[in-house]
Parts: sequence; C-alpha cells; structure tokens
Amino acid sequence: MTDSENLALALCKEAERIEEDSVHSAKGHFNTAAIWNRRHYFLGVPATALGALAGVSFIKDCPEVASLLSLAATILTALVTFLKPTERASEHKTAGDQYLALRNDARLFREIEMLVPDEGQPLTDKIKALSQRRNELNQGSPEIPRQAFEQARKGIEEGEAGYKADKEN
Repeated sequence: MTDSENLALALCKEAERIEEDSVHSAKGHFNTAAIWNRRHYFLGVPATALGALAGVSFIKDCPEVASLLSLAATILTALVTFLKPTERASEHKTAGDQYLALRNDARLFREIEMLVPDEGQPLTDKIKALSQRRNELNQGSPEIPRQAFEQARKGIEEGEAGYKADKEN
C-alpha cells in the first residue's frame, strides 16, 4: 500500500470513529432529554393538582387538609424549580442535535469529500477540524447518565440509529 492509500484509510477510519462516537452521544443525550421531560411531568402535574385540591379544601373549610396539600404542592414546585427539568431536557436535546450534525458532517467527509478532495484545504485539516468539534462537544455537553447511555447503546445495536440506505441488501 502506498503512503497516500494508507493516509486515505486512516482518514476514513477516523471519520468512522467520529461518526460512531457522535451517534452514541446523540442518542444518549436524546434519551436523557426524555428522562428530564418525564421528570418535569412527574413533578409538575401532581404539584398543580395538589395546589388545586388545596384551594378547594380551603374553600370547603378543611384547613388541615388544605395545609397538607399546600405543603406537598410547595415541595413539588420547589423541586421543579431546583431541578429545572425542562431546562436540562433542552440542554440535552441541543447537545444531541449538535452530535447528529457532527455525525452527518463526518459521514459527508468520509463518503464524498474523500472521493473528491477540495484542493484548498487538505483532508488531514478537515478530519482534524471534525475531531476538534467532537472534543469541544464532549467538553461542553452535560453528562449523560449511565442508564441513558446503556439504553442508547442497546437501541443503536437494535438498529434504531441506522439509515435504510446504509443497510446491505
């Protein structure tokens, strides 16, 4: 194999690594966003219902019941405020979207740009830029819980993240 063939193979393998990392990270972030969305509803709906029931209890002259329901609603509302589940879900969705964009760019590089290289920018510079983006995303993205990562890996292995066009006939 010539040096240029070895380089092309190395560039292709690195692009595939970036794609694989990106799809796992994206799916993990999307799974985490779903977890935080569920937590939002799990805390928010009961807080709203308990607050409404507390108001009804107060009107019906049941101050003890109203006090307990108000306390429970306040605790749940405080948890929603403290945990900020919708904000966390949004952060993870944004990170997942950014990883998918990186995966798409790495695939485009591997499948198209390597076949018809741009004379203005060497392929080695392009793969370094993709790798740098991955590193920045890894550093700046919120942490993915182990449960969400394992769920992502299982889903990917079951074909959830693949394209029909990429499946062999």
